[in-house]
Order: sequence, then C-alpha cells, then structure tokens
Amino acid sequence: MSIGNAPTGLLEDFAVRGSGVEGKIGILLVHGFTGSPASMRSWAEFFSARGYTVRVPRLPGHGREWTELNTISWEEWPARAVEELEELHKTCDQVFILGQSMGGATALHVAAHHGDSISGLVLVNPMIHIPGIAVKFAPLISKFKSHLAPVGDDIKRPGITEWAYDVLPTKGVIQLAKLLKSSRSTLPTIKVPLLLFHSVEDHAIPVSNTEIIMKEIGSVQKQRVELLNSYHVATLDYDADIIFENSLIFVQAHTLG
Repeated sequence: MSIGNAPTGLLEDFAVRGSGVEGKIGILLVHGFTGSPASMRSWAEFFSARGYTVRVPRLPGHGREWTELNTISWEEWPARAVEELEELHKTCDQVFILGQSMGGATALHVAAHHGDSISGLVLVNPMIHIPGIAVKFAPLISKFKSHLAPVGDDIKRPGITEWAYDVLPTKGVIQLAKLLKSSRSTLPTIKVPLLLFHSVEDHAIPVSNTEIIMKEIGSVQKQRVELLNSYHVATLDYDADIIFENSLIFVQAHTLG
C-alpha cells in the first residue's frame, strides 16, 4: 500500500484533451482520502478512450509524504476541484464530476456551491459522515499520535493496490471530518442528477454514508446501484466495468444534444 514503488506519473495529475463531440464534455475525477489519482486513472482512461476530456487532480496533501496530510486544511480539497472545474469549462460545454470516497464528499461540496457549472454527479462509496464517537477524540489523539493504522487498499481483487499512504494521518482526519460536516449541511441544496454506486461489502465506511446522501440530497433524479463483488475502492475492483459502463450511460443521458 505504500506509494514508494508507484509507477512513474501514476500519483500525479492526469489530464487528456478530448476530441470530436465528446471532447466538449468534461469529466472531473476526484480520488479519496490518503489515496491518489491512481485509484481514478483507469476510469479516466475509459472516458478518454471514448473521446471525452478528462482531468484527475492530485488533491493537496496526497501522493507525496503522509506527513503533508497533517498540514492541510479541508478547504483546499474542494478548492482544487473547483480549479479543475474552471479549467475544464475553458474548452467544454458541460462537466460531470466523478468522486470516490472522500472524493465523493468533495464533489458534493463543489456541486452545492457551483451547481450551475455541473451537469451531474457520479459517486462511488462516497463519504458524508464518520459514525461513532471516536472522531470526537481525534483532536486529542492528534496531540499524542501523528498517525494511526491505515485504511487504504480495501480491494477484493488480489494483488491490486490504490497506491495510498500506509498510515492514517490524525490531523488529516480532523480536516476530513470538517469537510464531511460542511458537505452534509449543503446536501439539500444540490439539484443536479446523481448516480451512486455502493459496495454491499465495504470495510472502510458503513452503508449509512450512502443512505444519508440518498435521503438528504435535493436531487430529483437520483439512482443507487449496488455492487456485489467489490470492496471500498470499487473503481479498481471486480465491479469496475459496471461502474464505468453505467457512468458512461449516465453521462450520455444528461448530455445536451
């Protein structure tokens, strides 16, 4: 799970300018907490191969040294996504945001504040809250411990890694909780179409995250798809093709002709 041996370029920003009619449609893909663009790369390449313009940013504090994640404020994550959104709109008529885990919370935050710039959301096992009381003690824990045991690489397929940090930075968790709280508070204001994929067996986050989003989001058009053969990082798991193909259908359905 360590990022030390990651292939060259896999942890960096990934962007491809599309062509033809599909090139005018932008796909912004946002990775999860402690992860990297690697977890979204194959999904991005799927859309790129079909002519779409894609961008996968490396969120601040990720893909470098895990200690950096203890120095980041949560506002930097949606701010980076907004930068990419604006960059896509320079050449694209429409933009869809695809997010996984914390990337889902980031996508929701952006949609709540920039809904007019987004045509739809596709979320995979998105986070919106951290249940239980443990997170309330995170500020205290962070004074004594800089990191805890990792949560990455929850993937059913053997031998597959998302190239995430091999620790869980405690101060980063505090910022994550703040992002989730802010994102949840604005769920009712989101009106864009939503497609949400949920793994029935997810060892990283409970199903309550999906249930809260589906119940509280203001979108009239919203659909939940169950993934039966994947864990948390489903974009790299056995059900990846289900995610990719159905997200393409979703984008096509909401593309203005």
